[in-house]
Amino acid sequence: MKKITSIYILTGLLTIGAVTSCKKDFLERPPLDQLSEATFWKTPNDVYQAVMAVYNRLPGDGIIYEDGASDNAHAQYPWESSATDVSAGTLTSTTDAGWSFVDIRRANYFLANADKVTTIDNALLERYKAEVRFLRALFYSNLVNKFGDVPLLTAVVKLGEENVKRTPKAEVIKFITDELEAVSKILPQAYAGGKPNEKGRVTKGAALALKARVHLNEGQFQEAVNASSQVMTLGYSLFKVDAEEAIDAKDDYSQWVTFANAADEKKFRLGLRSYEALFHKANEGNTEVILDRQQIDQKDANFLNTYLLPGTIGGWSSLTPTQELVNSYGSYKTGEPITPPTPAQRAAWYIAKDPAFANEYKNRDPRLYATILFEDSPWNAVEDDYKFNWVQGASNMSLTGYNFRKMVDPAIYRLQVDNYANVILIRYAEVLLTYAEAKNEVSGPDATIYDALDEVRMRSGMPVVDRVKYAGKDALREVIRNERRVELALEGQRYMDIRRWKIAPQVMKTINNIKNTQAQERTWNDRFYLMPVPQKEVDLSKGVLTQNTGYN
Repeated sequence: MKKITSIYILTGLLTIGAVTSCKKDFLERPPLDQLSEATFWKTPNDVYQAVMAVYNRLPGDGIIYEDGASDNAHAQYPWESSATDVSAGTLTSTTDAGWSFVDIRRANYFLANADKVTTIDNALLERYKAEVRFLRALFYSNLVNKFGDVPLLTAVVKLGEENVKRTPKAEVIKFITDELEAVSKILPQAYAGGKPNEKGRVTKGAALALKARVHLNEGQFQEAVNASSQVMTLGYSLFKVDAEEAIDAKDDYSQWVTFANAADEKKFRLGLRSYEALFHKANEGNTEVILDRQQIDQKDANFLNTYLLPGTIGGWSSLTPTQELVNSYGSYKTGEPITPPTPAQRAAWYIAKDPAFANEYKNRDPRLYATILFEDSPWNAVEDDYKFNWVQGASNMSLTGYNFRKMVDPAIYRLQVDNYANVILIRYAEVLLTYAEAKNEVSGPDATIYDALDEVRMRSGMPVVDRVKYAGKDALREVIRNERRVELALEGQRYMDIRRWKIAPQVMKTINNIKNTQAQERTWNDRFYLMPVPQKEVDLSKGVLTQNTGYN
């Protein structure tokens, strides 16, 4: 999927949907440097370009801020996103948490006009329409997650008709899932490559995987089982490496893990590398990727290396892990949860430089080492002999005492160039976890649930789930929820997870750093289950739009 062309036609596409006809005299000819109704929608390439303009609205590196609005991470800069206010509980009716219909308008405009081109192959046109319908469904799913009831617009809104009431969420959800089911029957399972069949376009698997996610978020468990089960037959597999890069082999984990033997160390290291490398540019488009935001080399960078790295190596520490996220990574040896030290004890050890401080980070889930930079953790791939050390109070440094390394591409960092790696939006591990959660809620534990969980855990080197200890629905539910947290950390799912599980009041609490001093004060009010409709939008609608409960 290429999007560079869409950048250049953006203004035209936004403009020509609203223009009215005019006299075709000499003085009113369309400008030669702009698009118009009179000159567009003539050729198959026009349709192709318009589809690209809708793809251009896909989310990208900004998905990390969804975790910043949850208990997983601290978003320290309020000018970068609304996550700082959302997590702190300082939301007001002036907060804009993403109320926008630009992407939906663009999709509707395409669907209203694509049939004007009569020279395009009909099967290709129908596929293009299916791609855009998927994208519109994705945009709507993001809106209802945040705001609940939203105006359901399926046609181009004309001037004078823009004040539209909010549609009940249940109706919007039905529209989304019906659309995804319909387009899953049109979209191919894969693309061969080359225009207009670029890899990275929306597939049947993406439609079904998103459908499963939407059903799960709505507690429609049997429907989530059905959709995820279909994805599990389409040939996706978890990404794995069978050898370490030479630079990675320099990381000494003997300080952190008590290896039983050489085979045990190999399992640990390959689990760590498989998990972290799936997000690197060298492995983009791998067998686990179901949908990603395509970035164009030298044109369309993501800023993950900048947002996530500490200031000591050129990053901004925009989003940093919380202690509670660190605590969620279990034991590499047993697969069971760990018991962390008290915050006061941790702080005392850290301040005194007591060797006991390091014990907390020993023999943990390999995904901890692949996701989080903690004191003295090694990372030769980013710099020779690099070990993380927290510099409290310095510019662009973490306020929690940790930084993220997941999603950072160290090979690109070493080149000191921008990161053009694709941003993964849906991957197969999420589908397996969706299946496990939904199936457990429908009928309780069975072999297929354990198999799905074990597939995810074993890829990272973790032990399988104890099927005797976790033989009950309630016990297994907690395993599944924690597995989602550690596997999908920083991928934008935690925001909805804590809301649909109704645990936000318990987990959205003030966070401290490793010295047990406050990093961010947080408060929770049940109105935060939904975001406010920006008051300016309510005002512009002349009262047609209503505000969510609790916001003045």
